[in-house]
Amino acid sequence: MCSSAALPAMPPTPSTDLLQQLFDAAVAAAMPQAQVVQALEPYFKTPPTGRVVVVGMGKSAAAMAQAVEQAWTAAGHTAPMDGLVITRYGHGVPTQSIEVIEAGHPVPDQNGMEGAQRILQRVRPLTAKDLVICLISGGGSALFTLPPEGISLDNLADINRQLLASGADIVAMNTVRKALSCSSGGRLSAAAYPAQVVSLIISDVAGDSLRAIASGPTVGDRAMAADALGIIDRYHMTIPDPVRTYLHRNPNPVIAPGDPRLGTTTNHLIATPQQSLEAAAKVAIANGYTPLILSDAIEGEACDVALVHGAIARQVKRHHQPIAPPCVLLSGGETTVTVRQNFVGKGGRNSEFLLALAHYLNGEAGIAAIACDTDGIDGSEDNAGALITPELWHQGHGAQKYLTTHDSYSFFEAIGALVVTGPTLTNVNDFRAILIEK
Repeated sequence: MCSSAALPAMPPTPSTDLLQQLFDAAVAAAMPQAQVVQALEPYFKTPPTGRVVVVGMGKSAAAMAQAVEQAWTAAGHTAPMDGLVITRYGHGVPTQSIEVIEAGHPVPDQNGMEGAQRILQRVRPLTAKDLVICLISGGGSALFTLPPEGISLDNLADINRQLLASGADIVAMNTVRKALSCSSGGRLSAAAYPAQVVSLIISDVAGDSLRAIASGPTVGDRAMAADALGIIDRYHMTIPDPVRTYLHRNPNPVIAPGDPRLGTTTNHLIATPQQSLEAAAKVAIANGYTPLILSDAIEGEACDVALVHGAIARQVKRHHQPIAPPCVLLSGGETTVTVRQNFVGKGGRNSEFLLALAHYLNGEAGIAAIACDTDGIDGSEDNAGALITPELWHQGHGAQKYLTTHDSYSFFEAIGALVVTGPTLTNVNDFRAILIEK
């Protein structure tokens, strides 16, 4: 796994070291290797009499595919398996027989669309004797994109950009994506029927809803086109006439949960945000800090979430409620950033959360924090997130300006507080830790 690298402006301190240990533990707990092997053990003991085909989509798809190949070999099988997975640019790893395609994320591109077509073509001829291993992780909605006839990839790309800037949560975004897709909302399982489908899933959504993770390619759904239209109208999105016409003509754009074509699919959740928070909590205890997990499913505007976290941190520091320091507050989930300006700076939701938190705390002694995306990429920049201490805060200037222009990356870059890991090859979404000393 990649280790965190940051802080060129000042030497590491005990606080920054511990914050990075907490993040590294959270990421390590979500790495797919051990979980994939354990989940596939019963299927590999007695393999199917037909073919074994591996498909997948998401930021962890290539790492998961590599783990599948290793598990297959470790189980003593010499017959080749084949397959195809789609991951984000820069997230590929070497594989033996499973092809890896890199594609656009968070905005879909031609590579992802062609990859989706090839995956569906690969599973459609399969029979009841065959086994499909489907590897799903966060990012799959954009990477596994196949627009319906009459809707262009450019249409979908523009809709995705609007969704990302709207402030909509991941469930709302994926409701729209599923309604405009020929590959999600149970359609992969329907295409593979009657083959047995075993789906291994890494959760990156609040509540671990299988329907929301990567828009649920192997999960039935009851979402309606009217739901998608409601979201489009609520966030004042502009869509071309062909898209609106398609949604009106196709009121049920997903595969319903009771569809018999889903009857041969089994879904396994192998890594979750809660598991990562619990791993970080163990590191906190080992270092003499009492952990308090606030939630693994916090959503909302990044700046608003930051103010609530900051208020709790101050209550702990000043009144020892609801927990006494030394302690660490841990939380996960996925915040959002609503872009309200034409000019947008650099930075993702985690660095924006952290800048708003730091601005609220204003360098209060004894409180340090980290906020990072567990996939190693916060938004579209090269950092996982950032960290802050009182000493670092006093090196920065003009925080409000950076918040107004959504330019948190530049603020933390200037004080040497970015956390840079590179792609971690997993994704259980946001990780936040607030360290509070006595």
